Amino acid sequence: MVGFLSYLNEDAQGKNLHLEHLEDEILNFGIGGARGAINFLQALRDMLSGSSRSSVNMTVKWDGAPAIFAGIDPSDGKFFVAKKGVFNKTPLLYKSTQEISKDSKLPQALKPAFTIALQEFSKLGIKSVLQGDLMFTQASLESETIDGERYTTFQPNTIVYAIPKMSELEQRIKAAKIGVVWHTSYTGNTLEGMKASFGVNISSLRKSRSVWMDDASYRDTSGTSTFTQTETSAVTTKLSECGRIFKKINSAQLNNFLKFQNGFSGKMVGANIKTYNNSKVKVGAKITNVSGHVSGYAKWVEDKFDTEINKLKTEQSQKKLEIKKKETLRELNQYTALLINVINFQNSMVDAKMIIVSKLNRVKQLMDTFVRTKQGFKVTNPEGYVAIDRVSGNAVKLVDRMEFSYNNFTAIKAWDR
Repeated sequence: MVGFLSYLNEDAQGKNLHLEHLEDEILNFGIGGARGAINFLQALRDMLSGSSRSSVNMTVKWDGAPAIFAGIDPSDGKFFVAKKGVFNKTPLLYKSTQEISKDSKLPQALKPAFTIALQEFSKLGIKSVLQGDLMFTQASLESETIDGERYTTFQPNTIVYAIPKMSELEQRIKAAKIGVVWHTSYTGNTLEGMKASFGVNISSLRKSRSVWMDDASYRDTSGTSTFTQTETSAVTTKLSECGRIFKKINSAQLNNFLKFQNGFSGKMVGANIKTYNNSKVKVGAKITNVSGHVSGYAKWVEDKFDTEINKLKTEQSQKKLEIKKKETLRELNQYTALLINVINFQNSMVDAKMIIVSKLNRVKQLMDTFVRTKQGFKVTNPEGYVAIDRVSGNAVKLVDRMEFSYNNFTAIKAWDR
């Protein structure tokens, strides 16, 4: 079981398996994570203010599915495509169409796309291993009229991507057999030992009419992404607020709390505070009453214990877990003031983040984005953004979690149609 303190940005081999929300870095890495999150926001503010001092790169999160890997197996020099099992001790990958068709672990619905990927991505001259999101095959392209405009569309997941008919981009997409957005590159002498680097330079790849690809870089196609002085000041004010709260947080006590959280493993892993916070996000509930939210966390932990206690068949085992529950709640009570500061810090981080995300969302991107609802198509923003530190290579995601959760709840997904 992965503990709460584990580096969730990568696994033990440095694989890009999971990106964390900026505001959660304090719960991932304590004071160091909080300081790093502030530095990320400062760098993003500087970037959007037009400063050359900024040390971050920005990429767009595309709502593709599934994740796909392609490249050269160092063990034999052969080209392959794969899902996430590529980095297993015994890699799960495909080097021939026969391997794809015979694999019972690969869903039947994905086999045509992986067959096309194997045939077409091998033409790109990939030297290492790349990870991307599969966006479309020719069979998944559709024609739609939205608000009177005719589009070619594709919907790999929740978001519908729409390209105006007869545009140059639409012609390139219609000519392609498959579409992919590459976002991570891997290097190493073995697949199992490879290290991830966020960002892909696709200019080094061969061009093929049968493959539409992008590298997820954030592009301002309208020249409107630079902050005004008012917007810069608004972010600076929020960052100052973050700094004031940050100074109230006791580093040693926060570390003790995170160790305490790491004790929630196995069936109790859902008792950790990130899961509790996410339960609010999923229903679109912004945390406004911080004291009430912290009190609610104690009830959340108690309920998780009670659920597990009720599953036990013997009175002795129930009593044992009941004692553990009381000890846990007693210890949790010691962290009330700390958690109020932590949640206030996270709220201020979200406020600063949303000024940045809102600005990024106003910039015209490569394609129009919609969600499909029972009432028809509704304009939506991109899934989010990824900020990458050019020096350390660390990355965090910037997502409007409320909008994303609302879309997840109300939008008609690709597999629901």
